[in-house]
Amino acid sequence: MPRQRGPLGATAPSAATAQPSAPSAATAQPSAPLPRPGPPWRLLPTPAGTPFTFAYAAVLAVTSLVATYAGPALVHVLHQGSSTDVAHLVGTPVTVLLASALWVAGGFVAPYTLAFLLVLTALERRIGGMRTAVVFLTGHVLATLATEVPVGLAVLAGHLPGSSLHRLDYGISFGVATGVGALSGLLRPWLRWPVLVLFGGMLLQGLVHLTDPLTDWGHLIALAIGIAMWPVVRGAGR
Repeated sequence: MPRQRGPLGATAPSAATAQPSAPSAATAQPSAPLPRPGPPWRLLPTPAGTPFTFAYAAVLAVTSLVATYAGPALVHVLHQGSSTDVAHLVGTPVTVLLASALWVAGGFVAPYTLAFLLVLTALERRIGGMRTAVVFLTGHVLATLATEVPVGLAVLAGHLPGSSLHRLDYGISFGVATGVGALSGLLRPWLRWPVLVLFGGMLLQGLVHLTDPLTDWGHLIALAIGIAMWPVVRGAGR
């Protein structure tokens, strides 16, 4: 506040001229500038910034081109050989669990491809490529087993036909759903909960409509796995 003028002296023959006040010792400090948002291309993978996501996306682009332009018979053979159905999980579990994650159901323009690029890029920039790969593969493997093992048990119990052992199952969606769950734990609360509500609501909508119940349950399980990894990713956040 400006200084107040003092009373006039009683014995002074004339009014005293007001002197300018001395500058205050405590001057107001300028507020710190708000952090500027990064360039938009940081939302997408780059070879230097996010090598794991960039290399993985390149592989998915190649396999998507094969699925688009190769003959239908060859594509069916490749998908069938990469399928994480019960028959393959019993015979060659490691091979099919890895191979099934090299294909995008619906091709490279599928919605999960965009989610893959955005989610894994953001996750890798925060926790590094190795940990991002662990998060993705953990969700992919556990959600696959959580959905396929009950199918095998149901066939053994006679509740499902034997053809269910060869159900075609491949794609990146379980890993992406786990990535969404894990990444949400690194976001501010004002963004974390809307992301979980919107993504979880989308998964529940598919389950209610019975589009593909087994896969939809797998997505929800994968999302829960990602949320369960919050202590791990928060400890590794940078």
